[in-house]
Amino acid sequence: QAPAIKLFRMQTVVEVFKTTVPSKKEATTIIEHLQSQLRGARINFDLDDRDRILRLEGKDFSAEKVMLLVKEKGYWCDVLQ
Repeated sequence: QAPAIKLFRMQTVVEVFKTTVPSKKEATTIIEHLQSQLRGARINFDLDDRDRILRLEGKDFSAEKVMLLVKEKGYWCDVLQ
């Protein structure tokens, strides 16, 4: 008899960050960078908000990784409390 295979569903995680990203052009560059590293994540910015919000939804990423990737592009971000 074959062993039972358990399938684990990863929970979808939503993280919201405040950033220093100043414009749509830079936001687009950062989204492309994040998507190249965080496959399958849904990513968007709300630059009209005073905190210049970055929102990610996905199954396999950490806030620390996102902050590092944004920093690589020369901007600051932190988890919105």
